[in-house]
Amino acid sequence: MTQHSNTFIHPDAQIGKDVTIGPFTYIAGNVVIGDGTWIGPNVTIMDGARIGKNCRIFPGAVISAIPQDLKFRGEETTAEIGDNTTVRECATVNRGTASRGKTVVGSNCLLMAYSHIAHDCILKNHIIIGNGTQIAGEVEIDDHAILSAHVLVHQFERIGAHVMIQGGSKVNKDIPPFIIAAREPLTFAGINLVGLRRRGFTPQQIGVIQEIYRNLYNKGMNVSQALAYIEANIEATPERELILDFIRKSKRGIVREYTGSDPDEGVEL
Repeated sequence: MTQHSNTFIHPDAQIGKDVTIGPFTYIAGNVVIGDGTWIGPNVTIMDGARIGKNCRIFPGAVISAIPQDLKFRGEETTAEIGDNTTVRECATVNRGTASRGKTVVGSNCLLMAYSHIAHDCILKNHIIIGNGTQIAGEVEIDDHAILSAHVLVHQFERIGAHVMIQGGSKVNKDIPPFIIAAREPLTFAGINLVGLRRRGFTPQQIGVIQEIYRNLYNKGMNVSQALAYIEANIEATPERELILDFIRKSKRGIVREYTGSDPDEGVEL
């Protein structure tokens, strides 16, 4: 471990091999930091932090501060960050409450400057959270989602895999997988074609996703009718099952249709 003389590390903290810790950084006792992680100056890592291997945490970040939730009663909880994740300047990740007991940010994620991940959120892997984006409590975000800058996400929302959300959006409905959500108020704005192609989805897979959303949003059916039609008429694929399962489990309802857009059309973000 390499540390500066002006750094405070509690003797009970568990620090892995080849960890670098910059000056004026504070690390509390109930903390675990994995091998190869770089922690810059003026970082605060509080009790309950569990940080993986080869992470990078930039100046001003605060990991595992107590929740900003008046129901919190000092229970022992964690804030967990997976391997190879980067936390940029002044980003904050609060630890969990009794609700889930932990806040989780997965592996290979990027939390840009001044973003906030509140208590009991579950972020999976390969997620990008843009500058200044604020995620309220108990939000779930699936793999490869991208939230652009200054997005506001209401508590308890779910955001599906491979989603792209336009900067400055206010998210108060669930966002199903593979789509772009944009405009004000926030609506379905097409399939995330660029993201899916970059991640190796085949034309056949993308075609199935397009057909599903064409039926869901453009056939004049309500959601229940559309789901039944999709299940009866579109071949079962992993993509189909992911979409159907996500929508059926939605408690807050999904983002609505934008009537001026074709489902095959993307938007410029």
